[in-house]
Amino acid sequence: MGAPDCPIEKSVRVLDGKWTLLILRELFEGTRRFGELRDGLPGVSPKTLAERLRTMEQQGIVHREVFPQIPPKVEYSLTPLGTTLRPVIEALRDWGSQWAEKTLERAAG
Repeated sequence: MGAPDCPIEKSVRVLDGKWTLLILRELFEGTRRFGELRDGLPGVSPKTLAERLRTMEQQGIVHREVFPQIPPKVEYSLTPLGTTLRPVIEALRDWGSQWAEKTLERAAG
């Protein structure tokens, strides 16, 4: 396979997981509570969302803030490191749009 210190492998490990990119998409729009994230990601289970958020927090991409109140209030936002992923995600979005257009052109032609 590749070298363990390969920057591409490291990046893929951070962005790995079905929901990671979609969670980032939601958090690029601003701070969200757990329920808001779940509503913005139809099909994600609460367990999976919690696991992905926990992993992203451990990676330093997501900040979790707990407010000491009853009932507890928890908000998720991107850390400064997490916000540096915006151009990466935008590039993926642009590539996906171009790929979809080319695929449609090939199917029509």
